[in-house]
Amino acid sequence: MTSYMSGRILRPLADNEILLVLCSTTAVVMMGHGIISPILPLFAQTFGVGAALAGLAISIFGLARLITNLPAGLLSDRYGRRLLLVGGPVVVTVSSILSGLAPDFWTLIAFRFIAGVGSAMYMTGAMVMLADITSAANRGRVMSLYQGSILLGVSLGPAVGGGVAELLGVRAPFFVVGALAGVATVWSFIRMPAIPDKVTLLGDSRNDAEEAESPHDDESEDAFSPSRGTLSIVRALLARPEFALVCVLNMSIFLTRTGGRLTIVPLVAEEKIGLSFGELGAIFTMMTVLNLMVLLPVGTMLDRFGRKSVVLPSALMMGVGLCLFAVSTQVSMFVAAAIVLGIGSGVLGPAPAAYAADVAPAQARGLAMGLFRTFGDIGFVLGPVGLGTLADLAGFTFALVFDAVIVVAFALMFVLFARETIVRRRTPGPSAV
Repeated sequence: MTSYMSGRILRPLADNEILLVLCSTTAVVMMGHGIISPILPLFAQTFGVGAALAGLAISIFGLARLITNLPAGLLSDRYGRRLLLVGGPVVVTVSSILSGLAPDFWTLIAFRFIAGVGSAMYMTGAMVMLADITSAANRGRVMSLYQGSILLGVSLGPAVGGGVAELLGVRAPFFVVGALAGVATVWSFIRMPAIPDKVTLLGDSRNDAEEAESPHDDESEDAFSPSRGTLSIVRALLARPEFALVCVLNMSIFLTRTGGRLTIVPLVAEEKIGLSFGELGAIFTMMTVLNLMVLLPVGTMLDRFGRKSVVLPSALMMGVGLCLFAVSTQVSMFVAAAIVLGIGSGVLGPAPAAYAADVAPAQARGLAMGLFRTFGDIGFVLGPVGLGTLADLAGFTFALVFDAVIVVAFALMFVLFARETIVRRRTPGPSAV
C-alpha cells in the first residue's frame, strides 16, 4: 500500500517538467535559507553588535517577505509567473553574495532585507504556478510534494552551512547560497515554459470511480477583474468567508511554527528538561522526518476525502503536542510531545495551501496567493514576539497552552464555516463479476 501511494504521488515529478523544476528549485532555495540560519547571528556579532541586533539580522528577512508577498502576487497577475520564478533567485543570488562581502552590520541588514524580497518573489511565484498547473482532483498531492521539497531543503541546509563555516570561515556560506541560487536561476530560466500545462496524475478522471471538481461560486467574478484597484480586489478576497478563514488558519500555523515550536519549546527543553543542544537538535530533526513521512499519504487524503478532512484532527494533535510540551518534566514526555506535534503539523501542512488555491479566483490568483502567504508571514513575525512576551509574563506553560487554543480554535472555525471545495460525483463503473 505504501509503495502504491508513493508511486501515485511521486509520478507527476517524472511526468510534468514544470512540477519537477518547481520542486527542485524550491529545495535549492530553501536549502540556502537553511545554510544561513545557523551562522547568521554569529556573523552579525563579528561586527560588534549584541544579541538584540543579531536577532534583527534574522527578523529583517521575515519582514521583507511580509512586505513583498502581496506586490509579488500582483506582479505575477500582470506580467506572468516567470518574472518571479526567475527574478526571485536572481535577487537571492546577488544579495547573498553581497551579504558575504558586507563591510559593516547595517550593510548586512540591507542585503538580508533584499534577500527576503527575492525569497518572497520566488515562493509566491511558485505557489501561484502550482495553482495554475493543478486541478482540484490532484492539488492536495502536488502541494504535499511541494511541502516536502521545502522541508528537504530546510533540513539539509544547516548541516551544510555549519560545515562550510567551520572549514572556510563565517562568510563562506553566503557565497555557497549565492552559487546555489545562481544554479536555480539558470535552471528556471532554461526549463520553465512560458505557458504551463495542467498536471495529470495517473488515474485522475480516467481510472478512478470518482471525479473531483471545485464547485462554482455564485459571486460575480467581476469583483476580481484586473481593471479594479488592488485594494478593491483584496477587500473582495477577504469578503469571501472561505478565503478569509483559510488565511487566518495559515497565520495560526506559522505562529505555532515560529513562536511555539522554534521559540518556546527550545526554552522549555533547556530550563525544565535540561537537554543539551545536540539532544534538542536530534529531537527537532526527528520532528522534521515525521513531517516528511506523513506528507505522502496526506496528499492522497486531501484529494480523496476533501481539504477539510484532515484540518481539525491534525490541529487537535498539534494542540495536544503543545500541551504535552507545556507540562513536560521528563525527557520521555518531551519526546512524546515532539512525536505528536511532528505528526500533527505534517498532516496539517499542505491542506491550507491546497484550499487557498481552490478558492482563489483565476483573474487574481497571484494576488490571492500573495495575500495567503502574507497572513502566514504575519504569524511568522508575531509568533516569537507574542508568545515570548506571554512566556515572560505568565510562564512557558501558559504560552504553549495559549498557542494550542489558538491553532485549534482557528481550525474549528475553518471546519465549521468554510465550504468544502471537493465535490465528489460517482461515475458509473463496470459491474462486478
